[in-house]
Amino acid sequence: SNSSDTTKQEKEIAKFSTKIYTKEPERQNNISITCKALDSKKVEPGETFSFCNTVGKATTAKGYQEADIYVNGKKKKGLGGGNCQVSTTLYNAVLKVQGLEVVERHQHSNHVPYIQDGKDAAVAYGSYDFKFKNNTEKTIKIVMENTTQNVTAKIYS
Repeated sequence: SNSSDTTKQEKEIAKFSTKIYTKEPERQNNISITCKALDSKKVEPGETFSFCNTVGKATTAKGYQEADIYVNGKKKKGLGGGNCQVSTTLYNAVLKVQGLEVVERHQHSNHVPYIQDGKDAAVAYGSYDFKFKNNTEKTIKIVMENTTQNVTAKIYS
């Protein structure tokens, strides 16, 4: 790379989408808040990204609403309902990039509808996190998009 080149070219290096099956407005709301918290987040070379530290705790003050979550395989209502779909979507985009090393990931105790088994990344603030380390030589940027149908994670270099 040429050091006198000051224009930073951003290039999309990975993209992954998951389908939203649960149309409950509370879940959609939570997904939107979480996507906004992650959107445009930069991870420097050598830096470790933490989903929980970036998004923070799901609270009513931030606008989170009660939606279905799974605790020990049982469905119940919780403020972070929807977050695991966002973390799972991001995890699968990260897997496509050489040099992004997953350092922490947890599987749900049960099947989740939006991803094949073994490809999910459960998150619960204070207990389960999703973390990856940027072992590339470039800063990467996370771009999160969501519609009522899909959650999409894009990674730019």
